[in-house]
Order: sequence, then structure tokens, then C-alpha cells
Amino acid sequence: MPESALLMQQALALAAQSLLITSPNPRVGCVIAAPNGQVIGQGYTQRAGEAHAEIMALRDAAAHGHSVAGATAYVTLEPCSHQGRTGPCCDALIAAGIRRVVAAIGDPNPLVTGQGFSRLRAAGIDVETGPGAAESRELNIGFFSRMLRQTPWVRMKLVASLDGKTALDNGLSQWITSPAARADGHAWRARACAVLSGIGTVLADNPRLDVRLVATPRQPALVLVDSRLETPLDAALFMPGRALLIYAAVHNAAKQAALEARGATVVLLPNASGKVDLAAMLRDLARREINELHVEAGEKLNGSLIREGLVDEFVVYLAPKLIGQGRGMAHFGPLQDLAQAVPLEFKSTAMLGPDLRVVARVCGRDVF
Repeated sequence: MPESALLMQQALALAAQSLLITSPNPRVGCVIAAPNGQVIGQGYTQRAGEAHAEIMALRDAAAHGHSVAGATAYVTLEPCSHQGRTGPCCDALIAAGIRRVVAAIGDPNPLVTGQGFSRLRAAGIDVETGPGAAESRELNIGFFSRMLRQTPWVRMKLVASLDGKTALDNGLSQWITSPAARADGHAWRARACAVLSGIGTVLADNPRLDVRLVATPRQPALVLVDSRLETPLDAALFMPGRALLIYAAVHNAAKQAALEARGATVVLLPNASGKVDLAAMLRDLARREINELHVEAGEKLNGSLIREGLVDEFVVYLAPKLIGQGRGMAHFGPLQDLAQAVPLEFKSTAMLGPDLRVVARVCGRDVF
């Protein structure tokens, strides 16, 4: 493998270390190499408002007594060129004397797109787009979705028996899968900007919908679809410090005030049928800087999201057991022809204890 590809892979590995912390910013890694190829600085993007990958790599080089004059920066995303929560990274690279920048892919943010590269070139820095574009984009699929589609990347988690049942007829579902699968599910929760569920799940199970089974530096926000504002004021989902967005369709001033007193934000978004306008909800979530939305809901809300074409990806855990009559994964249809089925592409499979995890993506959904 060429040296540039190896160094970009190292930068991508650094970017992956920022998986749980950068929201709503992209996950970015940076490696600085001296002209002889020696790595003299490396870093990855920190929490929003803190240093980006390039700044961390420059600081790392300085902390080890290395000059970066004439060096090459390998970065997994185009260096930013605008003043946001932090200053422009391209200016920091220019000021440090970097001679060459190899970036995996351009930044989809309209405030940056191409401008970071242009500013670097104007300063006499050689700019190349190198290997790792697909990996960088995949790591930041939610950020690309929000910037280019103005909606989050919607990932639906499903847990079922081999015959596709998520619960017994009486509603019992704990536990269909093993502890290993449940912990993995919490890891997917942890990487999301927000977890989405519905009022039916809240009333039936009173879940917390937080991350508990894996270590995490933050809790994702919680989004609840509750058309008639039926959320109990003593529900377990109310957690200090966690953002809670409740989307409703029916105005109820007293209940809204009570929920907001508990720390929730209530958004009224009715559609023509008196339900929450789910497509409008996704656009609103994007405006609130939600990149990845992780869905854990019941078959009715799951079915509505699928029927409206709003789900991009499925993470399905299948247990090696048969339940027979029970509750399904999603309620939509009936379809009149197999050609109307949602076409999926298998992205990966993995064994987690006795259970099988399948990641499947709606065909063509990631082309944007």
C-alpha cells in the first residue's frame, strides 16, 4: 500500500475514535508527516466548540517538539474555512507552514465546500484528494445526509425472533436476544445524535432509552412522537441534562406547559390526518443539527416511517428461536405486488453471542 494510503488509513482510525463525541460536527482525523514520512503529529476532532482534528495534530506535533514546516497533513475531510464554534482550520495549517494537504473528501457543508481547498491553494499549499473517501463519507453518513438532503440519516433498530416476531402476543419481549446483542444495540444508540421512539412504546414499557450497556461520554437526545401529548409526567425518559423533543399534532396548552416544565421541548407539527408530520419532523431535526437518528419504536411507528420512505438503514438482531404468533417488526401495507417491497442491500452481518446482526440499507438511499 502506498505511503499516502497508509497514512490516510491512520487518519481514518483516528477519526473513528471521535465517533461518540463530535456531534453535530463530522468525525475527522488528521496525521501530520515530515518530508521523510515520519509521523510527527496526530489528532481527531473533539466535542463541538473544541479543537478540530487539524488543530489537535498541530498541538501534538508542538508538544513533542516537532516543527511542521514543510510537512504534509493527511486529513479525512476538507479543512474548514469558516468561523463557526472554532476558527478556520485551513488558516491554522497555513500559519503553521504545512506544505501539502491530502484530504480524503471534500466537506459537504455549503459554508466550506471547496473553499478550504481554495484557500490552501491560494497560500501556495499543494492540495490533493487522496484515498479514503468512501470510508470518510461512511463514517460521516449522517453529516453528509444533513448537509446534502437537509434530513438526518435514519437508522432503525429491530430485534426479533428468526420468524420476525418482536414480542409475544401479550407484549412480552424481554429478552428475545442475548446480552451481547443488547450491548451492541446500545453502542448503536451511543453513536447517534438522537434516539426516536413513539408514545406507544412509552406507555407500554416506560423505557429510559438511554445508553447504559456501553461506556459513553454523552447521552444522545431523545425524540418522541406523541400526537396527543399523552406522555406521563413521571415517565422514566425524563433525565437531567438530556435534551427531549416531543413532536405533537394536537394543541394542549396545559399539558405542553407541564411537559416543558419537566425539561421537554414540544413541537407542534400536524399533518392533514391529525398525526405528526414525520417528514417535516425530520427536516426540523436537521435544522436542530441532528445527523444520525436512531429509531427504536413499535410496529405502528416503524410502519409509518417505512411506508413514507423515511428510513435509510436497518440494524436487525435475529435470535435463534421461533415465537409463532406474536407482534411484528413493522405494520405497513398490504402490498399488492412484490415489486412494491422495500428493496434492501445487505451491508454486513455479524454473530453476537448466539444472535445474528444484519445491517441492511435501502437500495440507493446513500446516493446524495
